[in-house]
Amino acid sequence: MSSRNIIRLQGTKIAYWTYHDTTLPTIVMIHGFRGTHHGLDLIAKALPGHHLIVPDLPGFGESEPLTNEHSLDNYTQWLRAFIDELKLPEPPVLLGHSFGSIVTAAYAGKYPGTISKLILVNPIGAPALEGPKAALTKLAIFYYLLGRKLPPKIAHSWLSTKPIVMVMSSTMAKTKNKSLRAFIHNQHLQHFSTYANPTVLSEAFKTSISHTVREHAPTIAVPTLLIAGDVDDITPLAKQRELVKLFPRATLKVIKGVGHLTHYETPDQVARLIDDFIR
Repeated sequence: MSSRNIIRLQGTKIAYWTYHDTTLPTIVMIHGFRGTHHGLDLIAKALPGHHLIVPDLPGFGESEPLTNEHSLDNYTQWLRAFIDELKLPEPPVLLGHSFGSIVTAAYAGKYPGTISKLILVNPIGAPALEGPKAALTKLAIFYYLLGRKLPPKIAHSWLSTKPIVMVMSSTMAKTKNKSLRAFIHNQHLQHFSTYANPTVLSEAFKTSISHTVREHAPTIAVPTLLIAGDVDDITPLAKQRELVKLFPRATLKVIKGVGHLTHYETPDQVARLIDDFIR
């Protein structure tokens, strides 16, 4: 079971969910682009030996937008304020999935003394315009740029249209299990369009394709775990093997037969790797 909580940071409402006993060691988990805390729910539930804290990023889900641009630096400063506000008795483990890996890596490089370990699930380890999906990234740039220029109501319809969401979902899902694929598609249809407005979405997208974990890896002093799928199209496994070598203290674990959606397709395996790493 999870519990919904609301706090205000500099006048912005932030929604976050907690799981399991608060006396257990804490993991703060940050979701990916266009996601919400729902995307990490299965992993959180599979870690009963830990206290999980999972916010909706500002501008997504039930959290209000930042009062300034949704840039990497501003997301990093928000995360610092969020962790400070939690007033935890010990530095938590910090986890980021996909776009969340960029935010948490930037945070870990800047504020290493405030966390004990770092976990990056499906980290963004290479520029989006250089990967196997470079052509789709170029189309996505046009897609989000147009969404920002259209009138608000038309923009929301454009950015949330079911065929586009289904193309994204179908491209990332690798499982052959029909019921699991249906679950993944349903999750994306429910939560992929719960952003505050087209400006937030455009700014966050720009941040997601303008940065990678690579730029922060050499400065991250805390022990780090990378978890990757061996058929991830966003950051291919070869690039993940290059990425892990940039960290002073990092280990790469690979899950076979899965791509970028390990949090949906193999949450129990992800949870076991997390648990082993922390223990």
